Amino acid sequence: MFDVIIAGGGPTGLMLAGEVRLHGLRVVVLEKDAEPTPVVRSLGLHMRSVEIMDQRGLLERFLAHGTQFRVGGFFAGLTKPWPDRLDTAHAYTLGIPQTITDRLLAEHAVEVGVEIRRGAELVGLGQDDDGVTAELADGQSVRGRYLVGCDGGRSTVRKLLGVGFPGEPSRVETLIGEMELGVPLETMTAVVTEVRKTHLRFGAMPLGDDLYRVIVPADGVSDDRATPTLDDFKRQLVALSGTDFGVHSPRWLSRFGDATRLAERYRTGRVFLAGDAAHIHPPTGGQGLNLGVQDSVNLGWKLAAATAGWAPEGLLDSYHTERHPVAAAVLDNTRAQIELMSVEPGAQAVRRLLSELMDFEDVNRYLIEKITAIGIRYDFGDGPDLLGRRMRDLTLKRGRLYELMRGGRGLLLDQTGRLSVAGWADRVDHVVDVSEELDVPAVLLRPDGHVAWIGDDQRDLTDHLPRWFGAAA
Repeated sequence: MFDVIIAGGGPTGLMLAGEVRLHGLRVVVLEKDAEPTPVVRSLGLHMRSVEIMDQRGLLERFLAHGTQFRVGGFFAGLTKPWPDRLDTAHAYTLGIPQTITDRLLAEHAVEVGVEIRRGAELVGLGQDDDGVTAELADGQSVRGRYLVGCDGGRSTVRKLLGVGFPGEPSRVETLIGEMELGVPLETMTAVVTEVRKTHLRFGAMPLGDDLYRVIVPADGVSDDRATPTLDDFKRQLVALSGTDFGVHSPRWLSRFGDATRLAERYRTGRVFLAGDAAHIHPPTGGQGLNLGVQDSVNLGWKLAAATAGWAPEGLLDSYHTERHPVAAAVLDNTRAQIELMSVEPGAQAVRRLLSELMDFEDVNRYLIEKITAIGIRYDFGDGPDLLGRRMRDLTLKRGRLYELMRGGRGLLLDQTGRLSVAGWADRVDHVVDVSEELDVPAVLLRPDGHVAWIGDDQRDLTDHLPRWFGAAA
């Protein structure tokens, strides 16, 4: 029997597999596609995801294949200067194609002992008090203690569970694909710059090797979400810009809409939903892949705790409690962005007003932190503003904080030297060190990096440890 079965081998599933494997659990990823997809749906990692990769010792791999950007425009394409004084040691967005992200996460998962089965399509499931059985299309079955559906917006797992997926259907669609152009880069750039003065869902980005990523509004919303043709692209390019750029030799073609939907619940017994299986929204702001990766880091250690037998009551349910509101907020900000990108006069008036407001540095910073997820604060009750937030990387006297988080355990950063985690040392590391960047005596961090306690009183710490790390050993 596996400890965790993961349906879906995209970035959410692969990140989750690596997280639970950190704790020694036996994990299998079931991916229905026989080969990795060549489709590049995401183009980068936001600041919180970059922090996560650093916490797990993976960042150098990503930096070797990515490009750091410090440019505005993430909120509805409103181009403003990159804010100063962002609350992170990684104040950039990392441009990296999703195909490379998938490959790097898969390589990491295999290195730490995850079993990945390609061509394994889940078609049924059943659960009882002891575990979950996943039924595959080839007639085989796989048994595990828990199962997580990371199988995309059309999630089979979600449908089999009967979990509602309320929201709004698409009102607009956008064509997207990779292809070659028949005009010089300078010509394309001039045309795109002019068209984007009114149509922000229009563009062409060079990818290298003569390929371009082309985006253009579709002519209405399709009933069947059929794959568009090259002629569909040509027709829409001409309609908006007067030229089809001589597009030819497509590598892949697709379409996406602005539908927003959120699963009613993230947990049904021993089965969980994560990533697009739990929430879908327009790709505006590039939040989708990042939201799924962050779901995984929230859920992974909680599954490990439950499997090991020390999870306190309610820990597994806290996955829904914490992540459902985060997804709801992302759906809201993408709805707002789509409205602001409309060519209607009213929407354009609001857009001009927001652009003026973003000239205030605090507004600009607030929106960037919202999009890149470093502004998230979970509700851990009353306390200082730092409580419930993720801790940025800190320079310590003897190294960096994130270097101490590679094992995915809890961590007490103790600047007093007087505290103890006796009874929880099998789950929580005690680090006595100091940082000029931390102005509180000590912080207790969960494995996902969020601050669970602040203070210097041993009795108070001992009272709080069981909430996240169970009874003392």
